[in-house]
Amino acid sequence: MTATIEAPTTTTSKWIEEWDPENPAFWEAKGRSVARRNLLFSVLAEHIGFSVWTMWSVLVLFLGIKYGFPGPKNIGKAVFEGHLVTKADVLAASGDKFLLISLPALVGSMIRIPYTFAVAKFGGRNWTVISALLLLIPLLTTYAVLKPGVSFSTLLLCGALAGVGGGNFASSMANINAFYPDRLKGRALGLNAGGGNIGVAAVQLVALAVIAVEGKLTADPRDLIAIYIPLVLLAALGAWLAMDNLSKARNAKHAMRDVAKDRHTWVMSFLYIGTFGSFIGFGFAFGQVLTVQFKADFPTPLDAAYLTFLGPLVGSLIRPVGGLLADKLGGARVTAVNFLLMGVAASVVLAASYQKSLPLYLVGFTSLFVFSGIGNGSTYKMIPAIFARRTSSFEEARRLSAALIGVAGAIGAFGGVLVNVAFRQSFLSSGNANGAYTSFIAFYAACLALTYLVYLRPGRELGRV
Repeated sequence: MTATIEAPTTTTSKWIEEWDPENPAFWEAKGRSVARRNLLFSVLAEHIGFSVWTMWSVLVLFLGIKYGFPGPKNIGKAVFEGHLVTKADVLAASGDKFLLISLPALVGSMIRIPYTFAVAKFGGRNWTVISALLLLIPLLTTYAVLKPGVSFSTLLLCGALAGVGGGNFASSMANINAFYPDRLKGRALGLNAGGGNIGVAAVQLVALAVIAVEGKLTADPRDLIAIYIPLVLLAALGAWLAMDNLSKARNAKHAMRDVAKDRHTWVMSFLYIGTFGSFIGFGFAFGQVLTVQFKADFPTPLDAAYLTFLGPLVGSLIRPVGGLLADKLGGARVTAVNFLLMGVAASVVLAASYQKSLPLYLVGFTSLFVFSGIGNGSTYKMIPAIFARRTSSFEEARRLSAALIGVAGAIGAFGGVLVNVAFRQSFLSSGNANGAYTSFIAFYAACLALTYLVYLRPGRELGRV
């Protein structure tokens, strides 16, 4: 069949009609270069989406007394709403900040499923352009209203709008999944996701640059927002000029209905809460947790900004390693070991909290980011492998994998909400996060047990995934 080894058939609208990455001749002749080009610009757009999505993890650090959020240094010194600031006021303000950073995670998780299927409806290239331009809505809105005296309800609305950045990941992963052969999906999806995830650390580093230039006391959070507006336009332009749509990716009929009936959908979604839910939840919360847990070490919230980027950075950079290890050793095996190590890391964090040891705390929390990054890569490798071993049709496996990626991505992102709710409740009830850390340890133990029982124990229905 010559159609499988010739150049991909395209039209002026950037649609590729013939795509067969499982055919070695096609892949080596033309498929690899086309897939790499789409991967590169997919990573760029997804990276900016992640930065916009998690921007409130840094913006809350800029919000001090003049925005209605008293900190520890204001206790007994500043007048707030007609009375002297108390410790209860500070804890309440901290709770409001956790609520504020939970909203982008919530909205981002909710829109991931429709974003996944938007690729099949509009085409991967077309939807990448549209979803990138949608990022202008939260950026422009927040830039217009983020001034001293702004109401908390307005801030909540802006936080919710930032959730659109969370949808980009799901559509990007579903799109790249269709471009690559099964044997390379772990690596490709790991690079795509890792490049996007690093947007969490990038926005925090950009915030540091703003603070360095303007000073902690005079830094304007709107300047951080202004930097990302042209970057969004650049990402949209790059996708428009360099990416492609796959015609076969449009044949995803009833995929959501079919995967919803499959028990592996819910198993993988639960596991992804433990990996990606941890990564994004900690990414949102880390700076705020530091300012409350170790307030003596961080006189102002912006002091914590010098450390907050570290965890998301290493977690993002190491995500492709999780995909590579999964390609070589099996996704389930890597995922199981990873959950064990996440439980150990969370135990270190808990011990550091009891001992009030900032160095040990940073070691434990950074380890949590590292292992959540590896687990992100290994769990996503498991998804296409599951369907590849249950059907002989590449198109059927691709159809179901894309749908499951959307479902798991949405539920996993909701784990970020759960993380922040756990922190908020723990701080409000006890003044520390020990209750949250204990719940994380228990959850990782449950994920380890589930991975073993479904994918590793002798007699399981699937081969190595």
